Amino acid sequence: MADIAALTQLIEPEVEKLGFVLVRVKMMSGEDGPVLQVMAEREDTRQLVIEDCAAISRALSEMLDEKDPIEDAYRLEVSSPGIDRPLTRLTDFDDWAGHEARFNLIEPVLGKKQFKGVITDREGEAIHAAVAGKDDHVFDFKNIHSAKLVLTDKLIAETAPLSSEGADTITEEEG
Repeated sequence: MADIAALTQLIEPEVEKLGFVLVRVKMMSGEDGPVLQVMAEREDTRQLVIEDCAAISRALSEMLDEKDPIEDAYRLEVSSPGIDRPLTRLTDFDDWAGHEARFNLIEPVLGKKQFKGVITDREGEAIHAAVAGKDDHVFDFKNIHSAKLVLTDKLIAETAPLSSEGADTITEEEG
């Protein structure tokens, strides 16, 4: 499998050159083989439109073809993090305080590896969340395997798209 840290170091500057913020780089198994998933967003809107995905995809494809950092064949997938986005950076926990998240831990805490709670605060690498049955629980960022927002009415209301133009239009292309 590819070295994600090394890939991130290659990909992030390319994404930033185009005016976007890198959210996550991940290698996954797909139906047709490995998939290199790149999530990015506009810093000001936290959104990405299809033209943005295409621009990032073209730039990354060219750079990855030239540098060839992945030995085997793979498919490149560029996308927005979506509404129930992964929380991958410390600043994500600041930005999404007040929202519910699902935490998957590396090492168990209180005998559990999975928690769901409302992010309340962050101090350094300590993530505070109000977990059901407890007032405040602290997760060490280094112990978080993955975290993502939970789809709630509050999240939907606060992340409404800037424009829904064309959202209900289906176009079919012959190919």
